[in-house]
Amino acid sequence: MKQRPFRPEALEADDRYVRDQETGLCWHLSFNRILYIDTDRSDVVYHANYLRYFEYGRTSLMRDAAYPYKEIEDSGYVYPIIDLGIQFYEPLRYDDPMRIHTRPAELERVKLRFDYVIIHGESGAIVCKGFTKHCALNASGRPVAVDPKTVQLWKTFPA
Repeated sequence: MKQRPFRPEALEADDRYVRDQETGLCWHLSFNRILYIDTDRSDVVYHANYLRYFEYGRTSLMRDAAYPYKEIEDSGYVYPIIDLGIQFYEPLRYDDPMRIHTRPAELERVKLRFDYVIIHGESGAIVCKGFTKHCALNASGRPVAVDPKTVQLWKTFPA
């Protein structure tokens, strides 16, 4: 499957963010490296581990936006995943560096979505693209409106 090009360029104002030269969209950037435990018998990253990388990107974005998940939970909200999708293009292997690009995407009254692009840290090849969709719940597990600080993050994320 041929993927759409992704050509990130650092933003001058903040090196934690990049702009895709193809779409003009801004993304938060985090780095990680593949651990041996993340690979399977075929010497590539086991597919389910990409969800952990998405979480790493998402929590890094929230922390860098001065609103870590711990603070969200302490204020009485949780955001479980209710839908997700991943398209794989290239494998990652043990000790490969990766760049995890994350951005706030859709925002609804009680739901929100993050988009992701993971690229190989050396070759620049697109490894996968994906999304996670979350529902805002209160401490009792009932759907509620997305909390005001998260709504503000969606509004102020670099355009």
